[in-house]
Amino acid sequence: MEEENRTLLLILQAAREEFLAKGFQGASLRRIVKKAGVTTGAFYRYYPTKEALFEALVKPAADAIQGYFASGLREIRETPPEKQTGEMLHVSADALDQVLDYIYDGHYDAVKMLLCCAGGTAYENFVQEIVEQEVDATARYLDALRSLGQWVPDLDRGLCQMISSGMFSGVFEMVVQDMKKEDAKKRIRYLKEFHIGGWERILGVKFD
Repeated sequence: MEEENRTLLLILQAAREEFLAKGFQGASLRRIVKKAGVTTGAFYRYYPTKEALFEALVKPAADAIQGYFASGLREIRETPPEKQTGEMLHVSADALDQVLDYIYDGHYDAVKMLLCCAGGTAYENFVQEIVEQEVDATARYLDALRSLGQWVPDLDRGLCQMISSGMFSGVFEMVVQDMKKEDAKKRIRYLKEFHIGGWERILGVKFD
């Protein structure tokens, strides 16, 4: 069992280095098994495909990040309409803080692969999937404002996608640009202020 665990760790470490250097599409199983010091047959006892190997490295990070954002969206959805504006700011800030801490507390390489190396895999649209969830949540929030009799501008889905895409692409630049955690925290703080101000101006609300 100890030898099997050691072999698995060697494969995962070699794969991590290969995917980070070459991306999924450019990665070579031949190079991975050679660097790990195992045979191809030994490799296939653990993972049937290169896709399965990549998923083993990134799925926990993808699930965790999506979970943090989904939890925040669910909390807002379950909040009474008249209280949603007041809760919006701290809920979204908490989700972003959780994501940032998760990334820099031992999961940086996995998230780097997820964001920069996933072309050709089921994870290549990871950020866009988060954007779509945010756009759905925005539509629900606008409906909540309307239910309170508040005037709401006619914001089509395409515009909301543009706004949300800009936000999340900006957030994940901390990994794309290899920022240190303190630099990422500072820049995300400004990014949040920028988007909060924009939404307040568009909707005529004040996020406390």
